[in-house]
Amino acid sequence: MLNSVVKLSLVVIFFNLFTAQPIAAKELSEAVKNDYENHLGALFEYFHRNPELSAMEVNTAARLATELRAAGFGVNEGVGGTGIVATMKNGPGPLVMMRADMDGLPVKEKSGLDYASKATQADWDGKQVSVMHACGHDVHITSLVGTGRAMAASRESWSGTLMLIGQPAEEKVGGAKSMMGDNLWQRFGQPDYALAFHVSSSTPTGKLEAFVGSPFSGADSVDIIIHGVGAHGAAPHRGVDPVVLGSQIVMALQTVISRDLAPREPGVITVGSFHAGTKHNIISDQAHLQLTVRSESIETRQLLLDGIKRVAENMGRVAGLPDDKLPEVIVSEESVPPTLNNVELTQRLRGVWKKALGSDVFFEKKRGGMGAEDFPFFTTEPYIPSTYFVVGGTPQAAFDTEAAGGEPVPSHHSPLFKVEAEASVRLGVEATVLALRELLQK
Repeated sequence: MLNSVVKLSLVVIFFNLFTAQPIAAKELSEAVKNDYENHLGALFEYFHRNPELSAMEVNTAARLATELRAAGFGVNEGVGGTGIVATMKNGPGPLVMMRADMDGLPVKEKSGLDYASKATQADWDGKQVSVMHACGHDVHITSLVGTGRAMAASRESWSGTLMLIGQPAEEKVGGAKSMMGDNLWQRFGQPDYALAFHVSSSTPTGKLEAFVGSPFSGADSVDIIIHGVGAHGAAPHRGVDPVVLGSQIVMALQTVISRDLAPREPGVITVGSFHAGTKHNIISDQAHLQLTVRSESIETRQLLLDGIKRVAENMGRVAGLPDDKLPEVIVSEESVPPTLNNVELTQRLRGVWKKALGSDVFFEKKRGGMGAEDFPFFTTEPYIPSTYFVVGGTPQAAFDTEAAGGEPVPSHHSPLFKVEAEASVRLGVEATVLALRELLQK
């Protein structure tokens, strides 16, 4: 923890910074830099060295709670499992929530960092595995602490209630739902606005991404159980072959994307697994397809799920199966809706960031993939205006090296994953504080 002199100097810095209008980005950057050098840098290395698996973030949650309590927040632990809810009431005004996910991944780190994780942990099946922060959640929770410290030190300059959430189990797509199932809003108040960010190894440091629309796709895990009629491989006419029927379903599903979905509307149906049969000359009586389905609007999600059910059932009818033997379509509870940034709120915050951080702060690129997030469980039902933004994590020089044929930039979930910690954490804090100051104006 900081000594009293450093704490006092931070209070003075943040008080002078936030009581002046407009906010001087240079002064904010300097204050956050000082906090990183004196406290946040060591905290980041602690989190990075000590990752924990989804829903098992006991020590991570305890340290996060300690840090936020020391900053002056009222902290509730054990929400939805290992979740943390920290609140600071500071006069009349809106309730604004900022969320950071805490969990690591079952990956053995090979980044070469001096503070690389050597942690191991018993996984959900009791197997001892290596654990690593291979997706940058250590950046998120360190920045959450930095944000809390900055806002606590400048209470005279804002009004309302700030809620900071440490969320478990994002990687298993269950933490946000678990916290909501623990009556999150009923117990602590429903936010007027919700914020979150993710560090990205594919975005240069010093840059932000803030999409007006969907920054992350909806993801549905779907199982199709095909009931055939078993027979000898030499007498296929005596059965209904689920392998043939399954193959027909796989191919027909592609027409849902190419013929049902508008050409400019994103959507993916991928069959990732096809299991059937036991031996060369046996026609099995069952096949099992596993699908991932991606969408970027509630309407598209429903169209794709309806299309999958229609194709599977009617291909069963084509094969001559009776209605009580038609393929079963099962949508997993692990599914998440798309992350949808509120247009008005996101445009408002983009204006704040542009003014404070410069017109070139935004990294404008087309999204190449359809990754998903469980943050929408906080914001979809009931609806809360929200903005989910991205903070750059890799120096531009690393991209230049890759473009010249050198070492490629590691992706998320890779054992080689690493980000520029100081640049990532500092911009995460700065961007979040700017957004909170806008929404909690005195």
